[in-house]
Amino acid sequence: MEAPAGPVELSDQDFDAFLRQHELVVVDFWAPWCPPCRMMAPIIDELAKRYAGKVVFAKLNVDESPLTAMRFEIRAVPTFLVFKRGRLVARWVGAMPKELFEARLRALLGGQ
Repeated sequence: MEAPAGPVELSDQDFDAFLRQHELVVVDFWAPWCPPCRMMAPIIDELAKRYAGKVVFAKLNVDESPLTAMRFEIRAVPTFLVFKRGRLVARWVGAMPKELFEARLRALLGGQ
């Protein structure tokens, strides 16, 4: 399946299937009432474009998809979960500068 150029909106219904379709996925667990989530949105959009073909970015609204948020014990937003071949490999909680987010991402990609 071709990687999307921007973050994909996920729900409880399509979350697991989406993870199975992609090698490396970063999921942004967010809420519309969350100012730090809104601050991170343009950073996620930019990185999704920059890393298209290497990493797939997705977003899950915790208010609209509470089952997935509970399953992964999301206690604060934004929380970013990174999945490799469907397996959780990293959890980053809270807003952060783009440089830090990108450094963490590059580390998971082996410095690419």
